[in-house]
Amino acid sequence: MEASLSDRLEARTVFSHTPPNVARTQKVVLDADAIQRSVRRIAVAILEATSGIDDLTLIGIRRGGVPLSARISEEISKVEGRSPPVGTVDISLYRDDAATALPNPKIGPSDIPFDVSGRHVVLVDDVLHTGRTVRAAIECLQDHGRPARVWLAALCDRGGRELPIAPDFVGRTLEVDPAGRLDVWIDAAGPDRVVLTEDE
Repeated sequence: MEASLSDRLEARTVFSHTPPNVARTQKVVLDADAIQRSVRRIAVAILEATSGIDDLTLIGIRRGGVPLSARISEEISKVEGRSPPVGTVDISLYRDDAATALPNPKIGPSDIPFDVSGRHVVLVDDVLHTGRTVRAAIECLQDHGRPARVWLAALCDRGGRELPIAPDFVGRTLEVDPAGRLDVWIDAAGPDRVVLTEDE
């Protein structure tokens, strides 16, 4: 008998865990102060590139880009005296494997409470890696209108691109081994931090 969808998805997640016999090391590569400085630099760079916020919107990619887009909006408000509109996109149904993982895919639960047509949209994510998440986010965004331009902001660029996608605004570029893991903790338990996990 063919495995159910839930069984297939559960089996898929097993391979995302680190094998118990592999020694791993962790280190904080960005602490809370470094993250805040990076966010501030990104906000200023966005303002310089877009000449103000009249046509600017920020859209965070779930999940990591959501709190980051809120932080960038706060920094922009400190300079401009007001914040640009902020939305979110959920790319779960726009993934490369969506057609096989989920039958009859429909638009996911994105939250964009404004018209993006003709506006400068900054997609925000915490870590830029293969580029496939950004590709999916752009596809999702196009279902909500036709922006004048789409920019990309990322707190960390870890390399390993599989698609020709590059950030317009980046907080920190890091060399991470393909087997390594980069976790961004913002608005979570404990202090803000970016943690690199690699094999010993």
